[in-house]
Amino acid sequence: MRIRIDLSYDGAAFHGWAAQPGLRTVQGELEKALATVLRQPVALTVAGRTDAGVHAAGQCAHFDVDAAAWAALPGRSSREPGESLVRKINAITSRGADGPVGFSDVVVKRADVVGDDFDARFSALWRRYSYRIADGVENWDPRRKDVLWLDGALDVAAMNRAAQALLGEHDFLSFCKPREGASTVRTLLELGFVRDGGVVTGYAKADAFCHSQVRTLMGSLIEVGRGARDEDWPAARLEAAVRNGEVIVAPPHPLTLEEIGYPAPAEYGAQAVLARRYRG
Repeated sequence: MRIRIDLSYDGAAFHGWAAQPGLRTVQGELEKALATVLRQPVALTVAGRTDAGVHAAGQCAHFDVDAAAWAALPGRSSREPGESLVRKINAITSRGADGPVGFSDVVVKRADVVGDDFDARFSALWRRYSYRIADGVENWDPRRKDVLWLDGALDVAAMNRAAQALLGEHDFLSFCKPREGASTVRTLLELGFVRDGGVVTGYAKADAFCHSQVRTLMGSLIEVGRGARDEDWPAARLEAAVRNGEVIVAPPHPLTLEEIGYPAPAEYGAQAVLARRYRG
């Protein structure tokens, strides 16, 4: 049977989502905890593979498990299996976290049975990210560990004008680290910046993002906001469709995966087929 989990994590102490030998990763920590609780190996499929240092407020993943192991989770308690799994996983991750006992930098919020046609990655309709920037000396705050600090004020209006030319379906090769055999064509649904006091928050929403795309979009538009590049430079980079030394990748720590959007359950399978065909 297939289980969907919704989770959040602080990416500061993780080497990204994907499991890597000898390194602490979100996938590695969760798969260890799940294997302990379910007493069988577990392989997670995730909606968005985040880089080292990137956070997630609304991440989603799925795994398959034997029905008997799922049914056995509550033991003698009156809890549902999903609630039991959440409690047990969070108890394990809090004990293993780098910090005081009882606190964790990865938290599973819920676990639900879904149909076998649900795919956390390919059933998704869109992903939404945010990127936080504090601009100006007066806005520096040592307690803000998830904010990029810049010593000069950004021209948010110029950044938003430059962002408009990137919306829609394009080949974003200039803004991605391409993977062999994978398409870099994506549909960018939203891209822009809003100022709230001393913090400028960038937002990006797309059907999917290729490797480092959000950070490269943010880095490029920050250059426009600083006055280091003209407003038409990001569009020219997009049209060139080549990744070279001009690419600017913003630091990871201000980036958060905020939310994943899915269709109605009856459409999970059809959306997954469509996404696989489209993205290769």
